[in-house]
Amino acid sequence: MHGEYKVPGGKLVVVDLDVVDGRFAGTRIAGDFFLEPDAALEAMNAAVDGLSADAGGGDIAGAIRTALPADAELLGVTPEGVATAVRRAVAGAREWADYPWRLLRGPSLPPRVQVALDQVLAERVGAGRREPTLRFWEWDRSAVVIGSFQSVMNEVDAEAARRHDVEVVRRISGGGAMYMAGGQVIVYSITAPADLVSGMSFADSYAFLDDWAVAGLRSLGIEAAYQPLNDITSPVGKIGGAAQKRLSGGGLLHHVTMAYDMDGERMTEILRIGREKLSDKGIASAAKRVDPLRSQTGMEREAIIDALIAVFRERYGLRDDVLAPEELAEAEALAAAKFASEAWTYRVP
Repeated sequence: MHGEYKVPGGKLVVVDLDVVDGRFAGTRIAGDFFLEPDAALEAMNAAVDGLSADAGGGDIAGAIRTALPADAELLGVTPEGVATAVRRAVAGAREWADYPWRLLRGPSLPPRVQVALDQVLAERVGAGRREPTLRFWEWDRSAVVIGSFQSVMNEVDAEAARRHDVEVVRRISGGGAMYMAGGQVIVYSITAPADLVSGMSFADSYAFLDDWAVAGLRSLGIEAAYQPLNDITSPVGKIGGAAQKRLSGGGLLHHVTMAYDMDGERMTEILRIGREKLSDKGIASAAKRVDPLRSQTGMEREAIIDALIAVFRERYGLRDDVLAPEELAEAEALAAAKFASEAWTYRVP
């Protein structure tokens, strides 16, 4: 069995092993990481050998950590990264470049149709009716997009939203509320088979799925990094946040919202950001938590999107695509039946 895992911000870990009588055997760990002393590599191999093939990532990482010499130094790799590669070997996980990726850029659609389209495309990819897709959103009005489990009343000032003509939409993924004014954020969605993250926990998969985007931002001179669980940050502030949903039909939806420009006063007027949420940040306002990409690069929004696409294309391959009429029709119907309904929007009042 063969498994690979690129440690976010680190190096590639490759694991080849066998399973004999339900236990790992013949483990061979390799990669472009750095490790001292050399004997530590054999210690890691020996730590995996003999473990149950059903062992979880935490158990595998714990066995590796215990087996490492006291003076071992690991650079670009962690015991958890090795454990993920082991689990991916067992799960038969595929790699990014194994898929024929497609790019959708636009068209401009209402926010409720955008969140419906995320569900439609993820279901189609899971069913094998669409190739894995990277999609950048465009929309025609401002909205607050809240997480699947958030309370509308707790997150949104309804009067302020009405006053500023801001639509409230609930997405199918968890996470926090995002104020999305037209032209002020960059939003992308990845819809892929769940095999892409086989063997990974939700926590591991967030950074894995956005590693290319962090690299793209760094190519523009931004000191971007991933902050667990789901934030993309820089030394001067948060850039964006991710959310994810794994569908029962085998599809994976992962989407990210990054601030390009921001009306901080408008955002804090519409979003009810509680004191408790900010208390661990050491700051007085939500606006100060976010540092828009425009202020860090001086670049136009479209140019930043171009740079992100270029990194994805270079790493994994990417063919330009257009939304099929039947895909748009399905999304519009789902938006009307589900995402525009009070039953869905206010399912957590």
